[in-house]
Amino acid sequence: MEYFNEHKIIIFRTLGSLMLVISLAAFFWTAPKKGFSENEIAAANVARMEARMAGQNGIAQKEKPKKSPFLKKYKDMQEKQMRYALIVLMITGGMFLLYSFLKKDA
Repeated sequence: MEYFNEHKIIIFRTLGSLMLVISLAAFFWTAPKKGFSENEIAAANVARMEARMAGQNGIAQKEKPKKSPFLKKYKDMQEKQMRYALIVLMITGGMFLLYSFLKKDA
């Protein structure tokens, strides 16, 4: 306990800055990516049509099963929870950092 009391400021500053940097990096790393341009979408559609025409000459292709609506809701909820957790981690890191700079009357 003595070690903690002696190095409290350094511990709080290190912990706060580490939490803040990691949460900011993870927050922006998981940010949604920019959508495709119209040319990229058109090129993908043409490639899909060509592949489908080439597939009709050969073996019939199976249709892929659609994703369950429950799975989609689960993934969306999981993504929201991760965003909220990162925001809470940022706030906590900022509070640790701010607390380390406050003057204490001892």
